[in-house]
Amino acid sequence: MCCLRYSLILATCLTLSFSATLLLADDVPKWGAWTNWGDQGDGTYRNPVVPSDYSDTDCIRVGADYYAVSSTFQFSPGFVVLQSKDLVNWSIIGHVVPDIGVISPELKSTGMNRYGKGIWAGAIRYHDNKFWVYFCTPDEGYFMSTATNPAGPWEPLHKMASFSGGWDDCCPFWDDDGQGYFVGTNFKDGYKIHLWKLTPDGRDIVPESDQVIHQSKGSEANKLYKINGIYYHFYSESHGSEGRVMMMERSKNIFGPYTESKQLSYAEKQFHEPNQGGLVQTEKGDWYFLTHHGHGDWEGRCMSLLPVTWIDGWPIIGQPDDKGIGHFVWSGRMPVSGTPVVTPQSSDDFSSTNLSPQWEWNYQPRAEMWSLTERPGWMRLKAFRPLKVNDLMEAGNTLTQRCFRTAKNEVIVKLDLSGMADGEKAGLCHFAGAHSAIGVVQEGAVRTLEFRINGKSTSGPVITGNNLWLKSSWGMDGNSHYAYSTDGRAFTDFGDPWALTWGYYRGDRIGIYNFNDKAEAGFVDVDYLIYNYDGPDHQIRPNPPGIQGT
Repeated sequence: MCCLRYSLILATCLTLSFSATLLLADDVPKWGAWTNWGDQGDGTYRNPVVPSDYSDTDCIRVGADYYAVSSTFQFSPGFVVLQSKDLVNWSIIGHVVPDIGVISPELKSTGMNRYGKGIWAGAIRYHDNKFWVYFCTPDEGYFMSTATNPAGPWEPLHKMASFSGGWDDCCPFWDDDGQGYFVGTNFKDGYKIHLWKLTPDGRDIVPESDQVIHQSKGSEANKLYKINGIYYHFYSESHGSEGRVMMMERSKNIFGPYTESKQLSYAEKQFHEPNQGGLVQTEKGDWYFLTHHGHGDWEGRCMSLLPVTWIDGWPIIGQPDDKGIGHFVWSGRMPVSGTPVVTPQSSDDFSSTNLSPQWEWNYQPRAEMWSLTERPGWMRLKAFRPLKVNDLMEAGNTLTQRCFRTAKNEVIVKLDLSGMADGEKAGLCHFAGAHSAIGVVQEGAVRTLEFRINGKSTSGPVITGNNLWLKSSWGMDGNSHYAYSTDGRAFTDFGDPWALTWGYYRGDRIGIYNFNDKAEAGFVDVDYLIYNYDGPDHQIRPNPPGIQGT
């Protein structure tokens, strides 16, 4: 945490500590081909620690707990918060922004004009007995909020008045005397990195304190730290064909000049360029860097944990070479021992009156068009017209969660169709840059199965009953196979295999959709969604109480 002093760790001690367990990147030939990930249950972990789309990560420790945040773009609720006891096993505890429509009407289901935009990279810090978060949107500027409990509720989102569009990748910092500072990149002005003082309440900057502390090609991913009386500014920058690398500069004065700089790691495109994250120290004194992989694939920009070795006062990320620059590593010792294996939530039986934290809507939905209470134990999705006819990407009421890149993934959703109306379309989908779906279409009183690819559909058999089970399954290759069932036991394949996609800075999402091209009419009830995936210990994640597996 940048608001606390840290003691430096001797390079020789850390090197000895990690050398016995590190698996160098050269030992794994291809990105995306991991057979193990996360906590291995034997005192070691393997990267990625979460093979799913948690981009633009930042991380802090408060006491014995670690907290991370991740960008969420156009999804709502926004700016997801995760918690861990060991930096490897993570669970979702909430979101900072319950309604992203407060940022812009374009982020509502009536706008839907912010794919690839919305909530970008931010930071989380702990100061004055509160959690503080700051993030940007490329069109609107910087926003902030505070909470005494990181699971929420968070204070209503506050827009920092000094900013509009063109800024990204910000971070706050409070010095030992309590004075706050704020750093961010103006990407529209040649990626100049500015530093300001914060107002005493932390809700805005002091404009006249503005100073440019750095500028280089693509310089962003800012973090500020004070370690042993030295101010460190972390950032990443583009090194041409090499790719994006992690950098740091330091000074004895918060405003610089930052005359000393150091490359902390290599870009390593073959491992999708880990380049943005948070530097954190354990209670034992070891240092780590929680990072995303900046080059996305269909799993998104997933999350890895890299050991840090201090050399000559610089935190080298990964395994240092003879030049003092770090290489990506695939494994290491668990930062904290004796913790249980935990993975982000997936399955849901909708038994709560609140939406479980793994869910995020594609854009802010209309509050009156979904309910967890009208039929207790079910999610009711009500249908209304999309902004464009028959366009899933411009239809409100699509409930989503992240996909995982593991050896086995199977999603099954159970729908009750009895409330459907003429013109209604509902089902199970995948989407990122492109989309596919398996679902049901009602024309008059007739319901027909449908397979969709980017709005083009293939009709299937007539569905006569009210209950329908839909399934998608995929493996490490990212090829989804759809199937359906009318009894929940025997499934029939339907539609062509679908290659999961990357797009708009996001990995693939699984979603439940419902819209009506003809009228604001009809609804479907969702009994449960089961998402079983191959866990880090090669055990399929258990279903929550009340959900029967298949």
